[in-house]
Amino acid sequence: MTTDRAAALRALHVPGTPLVLPNVWDAASARAVRDAGFPAVATGSAAVSRVLGYDDGEATPVGEMMAAIARIVRVVDVPVTADIERGYGLKPAELVERLAATGAVGCNLEDSVPGRGEMVEPEAQAAFLTEVRAAAGDTLVINARVDLYLRGEATREAVAERGRRYLEAGADCVYPIGLADEDEIRALAGELGGRVNVLFRPGVPGLARLAELGVARVSFGGGLHQASHAYAQSLFAKVRQGDSPY
Repeated sequence: MTTDRAAALRALHVPGTPLVLPNVWDAASARAVRDAGFPAVATGSAAVSRVLGYDDGEATPVGEMMAAIARIVRVVDVPVTADIERGYGLKPAELVERLAATGAVGCNLEDSVPGRGEMVEPEAQAAFLTEVRAAAGDTLVINARVDLYLRGEATREAVAERGRRYLEAGADCVYPIGLADEDEIRALAGELGGRVNVLFRPGVPGLARLAELGVARVSFGGGLHQASHAYAQSLFAKVRQGDSPY
């Protein structure tokens, strides 16, 4: 079953017909995404961390994060891919084992140090991904994040070089988070065979245009949770003022 779900998730990564993932934060939001007709569910570490009462950047105890992922997997009948930051300090084999126990069949793994933002050397990150792939076999879809744009240090050449290394190490998709420019997106999709994940946010081309640019996956990160939380705050304010929130 795990291998079948991983294969199904992997097959949804089609350059030009991207997998769209409105990232969720709990079981209820996961059900809502599935009920809306999406063929897979993705968690977002920042949103899940906030819901659990922690900051992003691996401040969430690994046991609590894995339990949250397991609850999400339990309530949907589609593949789930989990944002697990850089693995919470676990060795690759233990990381794969604990993630498999949740039922998730995909993961994001980032290449900067959580909480500090320092970039991991590409050779070290490629070695880490190689070990994760060796431990997981085909049962895990690996989305390898490239954090250079977040640090303002990105050149297309540097991002492409990391992306190639990560794909060679066994990643299924490369996630240059913060990438927004159309020309850069098109060029990277071409250089990496289309296996590119783009974060949807203000200033990024629309979904139809991202498809035309050849990306294989579109994520929403913590944006939907932030919008939902802001709406909830507005309802609470109305109640505090004595107004009807409905």
